[in-house]
Amino acid sequence: MGKNILIVGASGEIGSAIAEVLTEKGYQLILHYNQSRESIHELQKKVQEESILSVLQADLTNEAEIESFLSRIVFPVDAIIFAGGTAHYGLFQETTIREMEDLLHLHVQAPWRITRHLLPDMLQRERGKIIFITSIWGDKGASNEVIYSSVKGAQNSFVKALAKEVAASGIAVNAISPGFIETKMNRHLSAAEKEALLAEIPANRAGKPSDVAHAAAFLLGEDAGYIHGEILHIDGGW
Repeated sequence: MGKNILIVGASGEIGSAIAEVLTEKGYQLILHYNQSRESIHELQKKVQEESILSVLQADLTNEAEIESFLSRIVFPVDAIIFAGGTAHYGLFQETTIREMEDLLHLHVQAPWRITRHLLPDMLQRERGKIIFITSIWGDKGASNEVIYSSVKGAQNSFVKALAKEVAASGIAVNAISPGFIETKMNRHLSAAEKEALLAEIPANRAGKPSDVAHAAAFLLGEDAGYIHGEILHIDGGW
């Protein structure tokens, strides 16, 4: 397995945790972020300078910025980890068309475009890894998160289908489906809502970004070489 890893959404808590774990294991990173430059600065302080090949900013809901982002990837990419994205909380009938389109672009169309751009080189070299960080709601669905559940379900389907198409060429496509993880995405929950969620989780705790990060590192490694098209649930048995 090569050492150059593109992390899309590296400024988020899960993306940053993945970056930290991977640098400890000797990987070199190409980091993408959209708005949280401060989080990238904090990440750069935590890892060795030579571990970061480049830092690229792009709003992946914007077609022109996707094109610009792809043109600025100058290093060979051995693996892609899609760890970014935002959720939307609210009633389906009150969701605006713009909110729908942004989530569709960010979680589905941008990963399609990025993968399509980088896949030919992987196919030529007959090696590569593609990992999506999806969500438990992509399997189960969630009230008040209908659009988010829809696009995460689309990611799961993409993983399963593309894995079948490229496995014979030495490329593994998999996903990690986190349950309730302590990140800012879940901070809209009240204390009572959080307590009710934790009561449903057999492990009796929320997950940590590092739980997801270590799973991603495993899927990148040689020991996961025969895993294709899987959705690995990191949810404490929820």
